[in-house]
Amino acid sequence: MTSDGSSDLDKYLKQNDSRIREELFEFLRIPSVSARSEHNADTARAADWLKQSMEKAGMKATIHPTSGHPIVIGEWRNAPGAPTVLVYGHYDVQPAEPIDLWTSPPFEPEIRDGKIYGRGSVDDKGQLFLHIKAIEAHLATRKRLPLNIVLLAEGEEEVGSANLEEFVEANQDLLKADVAVISDSSMFAPGIPSILSSLRGLAYFQIDVQGPKCDLHSGSYGGAVVNPATALARIVATFHDENGHIAIEGFYDNVRVWESRILDQMKKLPFDEGNFLEETGSPALGGEKGYTILEQLWARPTCEVNGLLSGYTGEGAKTVLPAKAMAKVSCRLVPDQDPADIERLMDAHIEKVAPKGVTVTVKHLHGGRPWRAELDGPIFDAARRALKKAFDREAVIVGEGGSIPVVGDFQRILGMPVLLVGFGLPGENAHAPDEWMSEDNFRKGMIAMAALWDEYGQNGKP
Repeated sequence: MTSDGSSDLDKYLKQNDSRIREELFEFLRIPSVSARSEHNADTARAADWLKQSMEKAGMKATIHPTSGHPIVIGEWRNAPGAPTVLVYGHYDVQPAEPIDLWTSPPFEPEIRDGKIYGRGSVDDKGQLFLHIKAIEAHLATRKRLPLNIVLLAEGEEEVGSANLEEFVEANQDLLKADVAVISDSSMFAPGIPSILSSLRGLAYFQIDVQGPKCDLHSGSYGGAVVNPATALARIVATFHDENGHIAIEGFYDNVRVWESRILDQMKKLPFDEGNFLEETGSPALGGEKGYTILEQLWARPTCEVNGLLSGYTGEGAKTVLPAKAMAKVSCRLVPDQDPADIERLMDAHIEKVAPKGVTVTVKHLHGGRPWRAELDGPIFDAARRALKKAFDREAVIVGEGGSIPVVGDFQRILGMPVLLVGFGLPGENAHAPDEWMSEDNFRKGMIAMAALWDEYGQNGKP
């Protein structure tokens, strides 16, 4: 401890605050959009930048090519007999469009009102980078870490992590660790550190409806030819009943009921429905009746239309009967639903409800399994202590409505518990214009992770 009560790690991070922030801005300026081929060179540049950043922090770093975007591995393994931690993050980002809705350019980061604005600031470059800086603080001040660390950064999380599972399967010795730690999520609210207990899985579909061979004059053919747009609307309308329950037969069969003690803790969280409504900008909230909003977000599955396309959508009128229609549909899943089971149920449902006069095709785009943690063991105890040191209050247990497929892969393939502790905040626009990360959370996140290595290194057993 220093004379003011802070640790040597805290002091180092404070003294290097300006440099660390500028390095983060360098990282954020790289438009590593994994979904767009025109950004492939930028994504490769981001991987190389990360490698150099890990090496400057004192780690050994290597780039591993895949059939898509590369994976970067950083290692520090000089603590024999101490536990090993696998840290995961991703350096790819979502597309920035629509650009005109950004207050400042998406790849020119800036700070406004204590928020770091820029694409990737919170999802996930900022949260990945704070791990590197926490490692650097240990190696710069003490010349060593109290444990061994392997850091895996992938470049395809935003496009479904197509090559990550294969990489994990093929590199189990390289990635072998006692626990995994991931920061790609949010805290419950400002000032309330949070440990994530669950993630929803995903089954994602494209529904294509084909009618006539080409667009037709709606006056000459309308009324006699089945309209693919109308047929698609009818299909989509069958996904839910009047109470918001999903009406696909068998959809809820494997949904695991949450323990009453967890639900009770959930109800005690300081959740403000009015603030949530304001955050969404919606006129009213809906969802599955009979469940609280937090249950709807964390403990219940969904079936949502993500996109619709059909006919003429330009300015003015063009009276066509469209030849085809398309919908993108995602189902968020909860334990113990299996994406493959949901795919079969969706296929059967659409075959049953599809109107005659059109051809309907369902494509399975990608999916991931849901996950729930047990929250027992040295890493979770260490995380609670480290978060209290950084935020000066006890951590709460929360759920997450989104999906991080690699969590299930780490547990299934590598057989290790996973700690999810994120430093984002609600309303941070992670996939939208004006994405931001709290500057205070970025700083405290570094402090918390630096403290976590001390706490787990001293109390974790390999």
